[in-house]
Amino acid sequence: MVSLLLRMNSQSLRSMAMVVFAAMLWGTTGTAQSFAPPQLSSFWVGALRLVVAAAFFWPLVWMRNRSELTGPAMRDLPWSGIVLAAVCMCVYNLAFFAGVRHAGVAVGTALALGSGPLWAGLLQFGLRRALPKPMWWMGTGIAVAGVCVMATGKGTGAHATWSGVLLCLLAGLAYATYAIVNQRMVSHASPSIVTATVFTLAALLAVPGAAGLSGLPQFKVNDVAIVLWLGVVSTGIAFLFFSHALRHIPAATAVVLALAEPVTAYVLAIVVVGERPGVSGGLGLGAVLIGLWLVVRGESRLGNP
Repeated sequence: MVSLLLRMNSQSLRSMAMVVFAAMLWGTTGTAQSFAPPQLSSFWVGALRLVVAAAFFWPLVWMRNRSELTGPAMRDLPWSGIVLAAVCMCVYNLAFFAGVRHAGVAVGTALALGSGPLWAGLLQFGLRRALPKPMWWMGTGIAVAGVCVMATGKGTGAHATWSGVLLCLLAGLAYATYAIVNQRMVSHASPSIVTATVFTLAALLAVPGAAGLSGLPQFKVNDVAIVLWLGVVSTGIAFLFFSHALRHIPAATAVVLALAEPVTAYVLAIVVVGERPGVSGGLGLGAVLIGLWLVVRGESRLGNP
């Protein structure tokens, strides 16, 4: 890893730091939600996070890309990709917050975030029709075993339900699809405009979805502060850093660095929330990280971008 860093230019190093920073902000999401009173539905937490993020993006876009907001520049945006990315982000937010509430912060976050790279590998295999190398299969097996240990181990501080597990896995799939689509779009268009447009459309989809699934929201003072943190910090700032970084570093490197996310979430779940994953939880998380590292290493040897 040290030799890899030495070979990279300053732009790549800055981009790597941006992904790590974004991943650490993402890692606060599950912990922040755990402080939301139960009367605010998980679906509304996810939907309102998108609304706040969209409102955060557009003033920045107006200041930095004002000339691109009218005429051909907007018409030439990759709208099919934007629609798909928005649907994925909507599904990710609704499924993630509901899944974490049913599975616990440590287990739920590990399932959603840890499964994302695995889903990405499977999606790439389906798109390219190329059989992964043995290292990919070995890493996948180790990571899946680790996820199973974390989901079924005792002493997690929360009883994971199968509905919570499935929702978190769905969130991981939606996020992986978003990441693949997003990387293709930001290589040809402004990351700020693409991100703002995707999150605006995602918010327009998520709000009626949350209303249909859980009715009208019921707010308290704590809810506003939590939603603002989730929308501005762990979504707005994080995804802007992530989208800009993808223009300068390969996807495999970004996936490795993004593993700071479940690590951050796991530590916060223990230190802040008070969950006690125990030995099995620690071993499971370690297996997930080792497995994902093997998957990414195998992908990087194939020369994937």
